[in-house]
Amino acid sequence: MANYYIGAHVSASGGVENAPMNASAIGATAFALFTKNQRQWLAKPLSEGEIARFKEACVKYGYTAEQILPHDSYLINLGNPDDEALEKSRQSFYEEMVRCEQLGLDRLNFHPGSHLRVISEEASLDRIAESINLALARTQGVTAVIENTAGQGSNLGYRFEHLRYLIDRVEDKSRVGVCLDTCHTFAAGYDLSSMLQCEATFAEFDRIVGFEYLRGMHLNDAMKPLGSRVDRHTPLGEGMIGWDCFRYIMTDSRFCNMPLILETPDENRWAEEIATLRQFADEGRR
Repeated sequence: MANYYIGAHVSASGGVENAPMNASAIGATAFALFTKNQRQWLAKPLSEGEIARFKEACVKYGYTAEQILPHDSYLINLGNPDDEALEKSRQSFYEEMVRCEQLGLDRLNFHPGSHLRVISEEASLDRIAESINLALARTQGVTAVIENTAGQGSNLGYRFEHLRYLIDRVEDKSRVGVCLDTCHTFAAGYDLSSMLQCEATFAEFDRIVGFEYLRGMHLNDAMKPLGSRVDRHTPLGEGMIGWDCFRYIMTDSRFCNMPLILETPDENRWAEEIATLRQFADEGRR
């Protein structure tokens, strides 16, 4: 059955077991979370009690793994040109995969990495692909979900071709996927400002990457113009993208059965934004 899973990146403050409750409170049927402090390298391992309480909360509030999109630490750079720094990132990424595995989650969303203007894009992409392969070889059951970026600074992943390049070099194709962020997509130069432009952009995505690899989305409007390469989110309908894009996504079954996650800046409006998206989906079914 086709279901639209709509939610937001909610707080896990006080313990990961609080995230499902926080998601339910805003009427979400999906959610994202950090399984550890995203701005620190080290975190104490999850206790058996924390794992059990998280799983119990997911059952209580009605969330399955396909409705949850955990995100890794912002510190991780799997394309780092410095070998020592790269190893630190790889170890941290592996530990994040293990945390997902322990919590019964089946995907981990991450930004691919940056070349830091020291090595070529291709050399950095090769490091990212190797990093993914190393993590997958040491874990099981968790898909590495590569998020496209706005291309700000030296960040890679802003072209669909970058995502395809990485997928082609991941050995276990069953455990690699992508997450499309609407703001990042627009900032990178792919127009989403009308139904017609959405049709063209997603056709290009399907041709280059393939919808079979889409494992989730971040739904954000964009503060800056098309192709700005600047990652600035705004509430839905108040940016340069506008409502048509989000209406398009909520009435296209290719975006069903995966987490559709708000990262818009005003969390007090998440419940309202979720309700509006759900209304679009309901109207599309009539």
